[in-house]
Amino acid sequence: MRRHRVTRRQVLQGLGAAALTLPLLGRKAWGAAPAVSKVTPGLIESAKKEGQAVWYTAVDLPVAERLGKAFEAKYPGIPVRVERSGGERIFQRISQEYGSNIHAVDVVNSSDAAHFIVWKREGMLTPYVPEDVALHYPKEQQDPDGQFASWRVWLCVIGYNTKLVKQEEAPKSFKDLLDPRWSGKIVKGHPGYSGTILTATFQIARDVGWDYFEKLSKQKVMQVQSSADPPKKLALGERAIMADGNEYNLFQLKEKGDPVEIVYPTEGTPLIVGPTGVLKAAPHPNAARLFQSYLFSSEAQKLMVDFGGLRSFHALVKDKEGRKPLKEIKLMKDDPAAVEKQAEEIKAKYTSYFKV
Repeated sequence: MRRHRVTRRQVLQGLGAAALTLPLLGRKAWGAAPAVSKVTPGLIESAKKEGQAVWYTAVDLPVAERLGKAFEAKYPGIPVRVERSGGERIFQRISQEYGSNIHAVDVVNSSDAAHFIVWKREGMLTPYVPEDVALHYPKEQQDPDGQFASWRVWLCVIGYNTKLVKQEEAPKSFKDLLDPRWSGKIVKGHPGYSGTILTATFQIARDVGWDYFEKLSKQKVMQVQSSADPPKKLALGERAIMADGNEYNLFQLKEKGDPVEIVYPTEGTPLIVGPTGVLKAAPHPNAARLFQSYLFSSEAQKLMVDFGGLRSFHALVKDKEGRKPLKEIKLMKDDPAAVEKQAEEIKAKYTSYFKV
């Protein structure tokens, strides 16, 4: 699995050249957040004339495509081109495109909130506050300058295959995964590919300690890339335990009858926030704004929760019945700024332990 990866330092060096013509956006530059934007007939017509919206996203492809189709049904004549990849790959792709003066993406979502710190700092995002964000989202989930907001929230959990592991024997904590009985039976994602796993690795290392990962690396772990991969391996019975992965994938699998169960670790469960923003150089700026407004609407958020198994900060959107409410789960604290500063160190340390 070893391959050449573009580091954040290289990304920022490339962006520095591309951003020379872009004023840096920050709190001092903009002052108050921009005015709240409603969806108007004029915006819809302008979006139709542009012909499409291009969305780079780290959300699961079936969820992304479902949202795209729902948007197209609501606004006929404005197709959505979905480009799905892991959060870290999206970050690299945009940096490479902008470094070559290619502006292909309109709206971007990442599973690594730290990416938005970089994109904002480099002047790559434009202020746009959908009405639903202003009315129904907590202020702490909105960028104060209106350049992005927390579109989705989910957890990175432990899981087990119920055919291979009895409930009373299942691990209840991260440290339980170090039991010799689980050697050769664990699957986990990679922080070099997945923004979810990068963020979770930071939180676990901070709260549990790096020695946990050092010991886990000796458990003959199956290493996969995306945070969506461990739940799939679990459902297929290729591994009995997953050390990390998306809660929402396990919701989906469990609700369709696959033999999987979720574990919320006693040390706390990593909380992952995935913002979404509009690019300043979006090739379809009106379609981008219309799509951004749709993504934060109660309609799209409800679809995302019910079909996608995700959580929502929208005050009018509730968890699907039968799922454990977020307020009942002990959560680790997210810290995108710290992740942004430590990302390369986290990846390097992880690689030194797992050799991948």
